[in-house]
Amino acid sequence: MSAVRQALDGVKVIEFGGYGAGPHIGKLLANYGATVVHVESRDRPDGFRLQYPPFKNGVAGVDRGGCFAYFNDSKYDVTVNLKNAAGLALARRLVAWGDVVVENMRPGVMARLGLGYESLREGHPGLIMLSTCNMGQTGPRADTPGFGSQLSALAGFCELTGTPDGPPMLLYGPYIDFIASTLGTAAILAALDQRHRTGRGGHIDLSQYECGLAFIAPALLEYEMSGRVAERTGNADPGAAPHGAYLCRAGNWLALSCWSDADFAALLRAIGLPALGAEERFATLGARHAHREALDDVLAEWCCAQDAEEAAILLQRAGVAAYPVNTISDLFADPQLAHRRTWRKRRHPVIGEEAYHFAGFELSRSPGDVTAPAPLLGADNTTVFQQFLGLDPREFAMLREEGALD
Repeated sequence: MSAVRQALDGVKVIEFGGYGAGPHIGKLLANYGATVVHVESRDRPDGFRLQYPPFKNGVAGVDRGGCFAYFNDSKYDVTVNLKNAAGLALARRLVAWGDVVVENMRPGVMARLGLGYESLREGHPGLIMLSTCNMGQTGPRADTPGFGSQLSALAGFCELTGTPDGPPMLLYGPYIDFIASTLGTAAILAALDQRHRTGRGGHIDLSQYECGLAFIAPALLEYEMSGRVAERTGNADPGAAPHGAYLCRAGNWLALSCWSDADFAALLRAIGLPALGAEERFATLGARHAHREALDDVLAEWCCAQDAEEAAILLQRAGVAAYPVNTISDLFADPQLAHRRTWRKRRHPVIGEEAYHFAGFELSRSPGDVTAPAPLLGADNTTVFQQFLGLDPREFAMLREEGALD
């Protein structure tokens, strides 16, 4: 654990569910000091444990999944059989001990288990519960299942991604889940502040679908104002030209954009072609859009002889927005990320050393940390139920015999 008192020290979070959207919220809270208990069962472990690679040495196993580990560091893990009467009673005791419940099951599942907000808040008026799912808890599509790729398609992202003559492009993985989980973390912090001031908790109904819409605000605004439906435009942008990614030497790519005539003039000076700015076809933003292919040809010819990293540095010094297109391996070697300690290496008991991602914000007086690797399935049953909840060994053993911890 961290030697420095952390911002959420003393906050106790119980997490029901799995995959990314719910557990990512718990991870962020845990990284800033909250005690987070991830609840699973041996019959139905978190889906990220077995369904999503990579796995240690390519062999699936409940404690071998890198995807699960990535979103569950710094937490405790318990197994509770919620279909067992004793297990359900134990879960309710765990909630009574906690301050916050995070769940990302389908709407109605928690209530059918006897763990809905209205039931849990009886005798616990300060309880904060966040329920996150694709559509939110209400509405005609609330009960429909789906994963991140389909949800991003429904939210309009994919319709705007790709070339005009090609199909919509599915975004990588559960992109929209992590928009929602980051906003959900902020919502929990707001609820904790309210509880601190008033003593009252509350139920947060978080729709991943609706959260994602904030990321296509310009297209939504354009339709609201003019009725124009935004279409796929490849790498083009109405406010910038050039705006794209260009192949460089050794197969690397450079992304750059010019948002004004001054930006474009600076680009031409940097690549040694200042006279092109005087040509009518490139003199204005509108002209550059009209002659985009010709402009892309000029930049492609220059870029193909350049190293992407060196070209980016050259253009940045000239005042042009430009970055190399990083590969996954580049991200682990980036000196900026290394300086900011984005990757926190911790040794997992089965997987071995693993680089865990730390949140992209730091607190000056109470910096957070990745305090532990992800837990093994049920590794903390004794700690949580005996030390945290105060069960005596005899009661704990009886619950185990009754199948409550399966």
